[in-house]
Amino acid sequence: MNKKDLAYIVAYETGVSRARAAAGVDSIFKAIAAALKDGVRVQVTGFGTFDVRERPARMGRNPRTGEPLPIAASRAPTFKASRSLKETVNS
Repeated sequence: MNKKDLAYIVAYETGVSRARAAAGVDSIFKAIAAALKDGVRVQVTGFGTFDVRERPARMGRNPRTGEPLPIAASRAPTFKASRSLKETVNS
């Protein structure tokens, strides 16, 4: 399923046009991304929690040559599913 499919489902379930539903889906994803960029945790009750984890700098290896190479520190988005989402998936 992709964003277009989500927008179609939202349009069908709510009775709004597909264009308005697509705009709503895009707005939600943009809001989540902006919050994560600012370091804010996003918790959607009954679905899960989006968060950002800090990855420290480390040394890696070039798989082709075996040469050591530095990997810069970074921030990575994470998602932890809620208990109800896990139960829904496993039922």
